[in-house]
Amino acid sequence: MGRGDGSGRLVSPAEADDNGTGILHVDMDAFYASVEQLDDPSLRGRAIIIGAPESRSVVSSASYEARRFGVRSAMPVGQAMRLCPTAIVVPPHFERYLEMSSRVMHIFREVTPLVEPLSIDEAFLDVRGARRLWGSPGRIARMLRQRVVDETGLTCSVGVAATKHVAKMASTLSKPDGLLIVAAADTAAFLGPRSVRALWGVGPKASEALESRGIRTIADILEAPRDVLDRALGPAMGDRVWHLARGLDAREVDTERVEKSVGHEETFHEDIADTAILRSELRRLADRVGARLRGSGWEASTVAIKVRFADFTTISRSQTLSEPTAVGQRIGDAAHDLFRSVDRSLPVRLIGVRAERLRPAGSSAPTLWDDDEGWRRIEDALDGATARFGRGAVTRATLLGARGGGTLPSSPPAPRPDPG
Repeated sequence: MGRGDGSGRLVSPAEADDNGTGILHVDMDAFYASVEQLDDPSLRGRAIIIGAPESRSVVSSASYEARRFGVRSAMPVGQAMRLCPTAIVVPPHFERYLEMSSRVMHIFREVTPLVEPLSIDEAFLDVRGARRLWGSPGRIARMLRQRVVDETGLTCSVGVAATKHVAKMASTLSKPDGLLIVAAADTAAFLGPRSVRALWGVGPKASEALESRGIRTIADILEAPRDVLDRALGPAMGDRVWHLARGLDAREVDTERVEKSVGHEETFHEDIADTAILRSELRRLADRVGARLRGSGWEASTVAIKVRFADFTTISRSQTLSEPTAVGQRIGDAAHDLFRSVDRSLPVRLIGVRAERLRPAGSSAPTLWDDDEGWRRIEDALDGATARFGRGAVTRATLLGARGGGTLPSSPPAPRPDPG
């Protein structure tokens, strides 16, 4: 399996066999870091870390030059700098990343309308219906990679296969700036020697459960009795792994796929024990979550909070709402309710608010009485002020000067850190 630093990279030769394929997984290479290097040529070829310069911040992304020292996404910046002392820490510019993501996704949709974005920097494409226009899947992948470079200045890695799962594995192996094609007839040979950790959706705990039973490769899964998989992983996951190991993946490219959740979190410069400050920060984050929901046309059915203590212990709590909402006040109220249930014996290092189980706004049945009508009008006015003057131009009076010791930048408006 290829590593995050680009070692172990596999790519296909020109005119590799692509019979039976039709699914592409396109993944931008070290996306955040690559955008920063694109905008500042002096950073090219340098080890750079995307994150706040404070050691308590976490790495959002890192260039491949930094990854070769062991730097990884979600690692504390302080730890990353100890691993790579020569790295340059660059603050994130999330609006710029969103702009470049939009340009990349537009290129994808010019090739085929069947595009399923997985995050800000990766997507599945079904090109089976685009053959007559653009050629075979392998030819389409090469053309697409060249267009991304020519039109954005960024590179991407592409996996081509018969299924989504194998295509995603192939793109990971080809990084950075590579193309790996797995013909349908070659699927079993491709999968067999791969680690069980390479299976998409099989996390560390599931991998450890398999490895503890001597099941270390996908070939080992094929030889394992079905009941062994079920006992190790549970019937649902066992069934899924049994099928994936055989190259069986019935999932189609879903153009209607929506973001599963929207959230923001803050890491404090200094651990905070003051309840008033923490509640104020929850309110601030809830307002930002509500604004993002309204801007995207979604409502949330569930609100969750995340709390990380000084000893790095992390807990989460969630609450299902009586009615879906995009109102920041309602989200903040739920966050406060959840926070009251948290047993805090230590100061807090990080706090976050997340909206989950999203659905299109207005899809709920109308009610006779709207308890949020007043707040909805206020927040609509705030949205207008933000659009005109920028975020932070208008805020709650109770939030002014409320941050004790300051906070580090919140998490980006993307589903995950950039591991590519």
